[in-house]
Amino acid sequence: MKIIFAGTPHFAASALAALLANGHEIVAVLTQPDRPAGRGMQLAAGPVKQLAVQHGIPVLQPLSLKAAEIQQQLAIFQPDVMVVAAYGLILPTPVLQMPRYGCLNIHASLLPRWRGAAPIQRAILAGDMETGITIMQMDEGLDTGAMLLKLPCAISASDTSQTLHDKLAKLGAEAIIETLGKINMLYGVAQDATLATYAAKISKSEARLDWTQSAIQLERAIRAYNPVPGAYSSLNGTTIKIWQGSISEEDQGEPGTVLMINKYNIQVACGQGALNLEVLQRPNGKALPVSQFVQGFTVKAGDRFTAV
Repeated sequence: MKIIFAGTPHFAASALAALLANGHEIVAVLTQPDRPAGRGMQLAAGPVKQLAVQHGIPVLQPLSLKAAEIQQQLAIFQPDVMVVAAYGLILPTPVLQMPRYGCLNIHASLLPRWRGAAPIQRAILAGDMETGITIMQMDEGLDTGAMLLKLPCAISASDTSQTLHDKLAKLGAEAIIETLGKINMLYGVAQDATLATYAAKISKSEARLDWTQSAIQLERAIRAYNPVPGAYSSLNGTTIKIWQGSISEEDQGEPGTVLMINKYNIQVACGQGALNLEVLQRPNGKALPVSQFVQGFTVKAGDRFTAV
């Protein structure tokens, strides 16, 4: 089959690499325009574009797919299927209907749970024990299409968004290979809209820790916002990022109050229970374990973490 691949970040690049390794014919790649990156904010290609260039695949980077010109350009490739993974642009109806087998999306959840932009983070925040990959036949709705294949993935108690992303990227690559291998034998299963939940995009302000929440909620938040945007709070007037924590058995004190400090953690009272902060980062510094963090930043029992 002739495949147009649409995607931008590492999650998508894993699928593209698998398609190439399995001998599929990628006739073109759609990806987001280059973005400023690094300290110099120079324009940089995303992982999917880098991989496509390495393999000599034509790359298209339109700002939108609504224009007739880009749709005509895509039609020239006469694709049998379009594979979409974390692309970031809406596919209008003419594009959805263009390939013989339509457009297949690699979605990082077990639909209809966590439709939307941030299914990985939302699953961790909600305390889900399981997520997975759904290969979906795309339609005009937001992740509402018929499901062709679902592969589950357990969420461990230590998973961050990064570690879960990596597991799902690998699983997504396996799922699309399996789907294309038996595309003529699969039948789409309609989603039960009554079970749908929405995974809204994560904002930086959302990662500001609210110490009136329970220790369980805050521990999930630290993992869900790792690595982006990074959970944070203010301590003695300084914004501190918190990269790792665990639930403490202690539960006394006003929310946000430092209860105890030792070489392993800083214990902080929450709305319910307490949290052991284990890896922290101050502005312009590195993420450090508590034993090193307290050597360069003064923290004492009774100090308060507050909203920034």
